[in-house]
Amino acid sequence: MLAIEDLFTQRRHWIGGEWHEARGTASFGVHDPSTEEVIGAVAGGSCEDVDDAVEAAAKALPAWRAAPLEERLELVSRLCDVMESDAGALAEIITSEVGAPVAIAGPAHVGLAVGIARSFIDVARTFPFEEQVGRSTLLREPVGVVGCITPWNLPLILISQKLPGALAAGCTVVLKPSELTPFSALRLAECTAAAGLPPGVVNVVTGDGPITGEAIVTHPKVDKVSFTGSTRAGRRVGSLAAESVKRVSLELGGKSANLILPDADLERAVRTGVHQATFNAGQSCIAWSRILVREDQEADATGLAAEVMSAMRVGDPRDPDTEIGPLVSAAALDRVRGYIRSGVDEGARVATGGPDPVPGLDRGYYVRPTVLSGVSPGMTVAQQEIFGPVVCVISYRDEADAVEIANATDYGLHGAVWSSDPERARRVAMHVRSGMLNINGYGFDPYAPFGGVKQSGVGRELGVEGLSAFLETKVVQVCG
Repeated sequence: MLAIEDLFTQRRHWIGGEWHEARGTASFGVHDPSTEEVIGAVAGGSCEDVDDAVEAAAKALPAWRAAPLEERLELVSRLCDVMESDAGALAEIITSEVGAPVAIAGPAHVGLAVGIARSFIDVARTFPFEEQVGRSTLLREPVGVVGCITPWNLPLILISQKLPGALAAGCTVVLKPSELTPFSALRLAECTAAAGLPPGVVNVVTGDGPITGEAIVTHPKVDKVSFTGSTRAGRRVGSLAAESVKRVSLELGGKSANLILPDADLERAVRTGVHQATFNAGQSCIAWSRILVREDQEADATGLAAEVMSAMRVGDPRDPDTEIGPLVSAAALDRVRGYIRSGVDEGARVATGGPDPVPGLDRGYYVRPTVLSGVSPGMTVAQQEIFGPVVCVISYRDEADAVEIANATDYGLHGAVWSSDPERARRVAMHVRSGMLNINGYGFDPYAPFGGVKQSGVGRELGVEGLSAFLETKVVQVCG
């Protein structure tokens, strides 16, 4: 594999199992969010580059889909082994391009990515690729060439929610990572070769959404697009894919509620929720960014949230004691500070944090971890995805009002319900419109379907449904 410093400067795509010189002349500089310095650059993939990658995937498809399932799963398992052996380099890259603290870059960003990949192996081994229904045989066959487009916030994790499932299903892949955080995907491409995956099964083309991404979505030989990103970008992907009736999965935004019922352990619910909402500097679509508490508990909940938030150490992601690193870019910093200002302008109160610079951090895209109280459900900060370490405390009158507020956004991805009575919590959870909900705690299950309702997306990743997303059903019926 290339040395990391060479990877950061080579400006080539991974096509057909090897590095290919870019055909286009565009390039994108990549910044270290903690220093604002340019650490490298990647090529901006042209339509010709995308065509080369798709042709390589299409050429590799017949042999890969015909390979026995156990052979495919063995190669995915080897890929996991290679990723584990290369975890140090992958984590270093993620810290450099995302700004993720070293405390989570290895265990969470890399470790969880490998765990997700291994879960697909387990799911595929027991999946009913062929079964009898009445007089018919149902065959689940690979959808074909898959275009995977992934965002910058959790680059390796979100690739792992797509790539291993596609490979296990028998599909070949053209992957476009975010131009902000491309190097972990390029390192992963080298890992696929080290694991022995055949050339063309996995291809990586770097570039932006409007050029490279749209070239993938509209390519006639791409059979399925799996996209994770903003709801705005997801609308564009869905619209373009619809022109050729292309199969699409969309994992989009969230504005999740941490709904705390009055009989819950308030301190545990608030502390757990704040830590969940600030993971990866709050740059996570499943962040519980709204704390919902009954009116008479608002002051206590705000105080607890402010206590937890103000104690978090913000700083250099390479310091093992850092809990919250920088945001990914200057644009992200401006956006998050703008949301905090809009909250204040609309009547919210800053319990801790705020839009001002972090003391002592003159360089880097750092934001103060912030708690906003006195937030009403209709405020901008209560409706739109902030994507930073910001939580809003919102009060409700009664249980019905709490559910109404939880549901009063365009999103429905994740959330939590807390109560000393688990059955009460479950009953309330049944009324919250969300693809995923936790009761009395936080946990992530890679075997369970991941996805949301409303404008949080279309389709599911992970588990049986995540594998099914890369398959088509064929019915064969013998009539004579």
